[in-house]
Amino acid sequence: MSTQAHADAPAATPYERIGGSTALRRLTDRFYDLMDTDPAFAALRAMHAADLLPMRESLPEFLAGWCGGPRRWAEANPGKCMMSLHKPFPISGKTAGQWADCMTRAIADSALEDSEIANALADVLTRMALGMAREGMEQH
Repeated sequence: MSTQAHADAPAATPYERIGGSTALRRLTDRFYDLMDTDPAFAALRAMHAADLLPMRESLPEFLAGWCGGPRRWAEANPGKCMMSLHKPFPISGKTAGQWADCMTRAIADSALEDSEIANALADVLTRMALGMAREGMEQH
């Protein structure tokens, strides 16, 4: 491939760099498996419905669009965002911290193809989760 042809090629999206829908499904399943079984996430688990299937289906779709992949979640939820959808829930610093810790572990356990993107994803999702807390940030 010529240098010019390589320079004209579009840069891979974060979605492509981490492994696409298969990687996001693996990440989401690990996240909900941890939340469902690890006592460290008990307060977080208690906030969720008994059936985690709807969230197991929704979260990878949200993350796909957010990472530059297909935007099916946004198309299915016009005018909605994660912050507005979570507004009714009593998210504390403790539960936000549990969410962030659970997601960080799930990302680490999921062996995403690009560690730079995986680390950036963990960082930004942690900041987003902690930003949803209704009270001052408490130690988690």
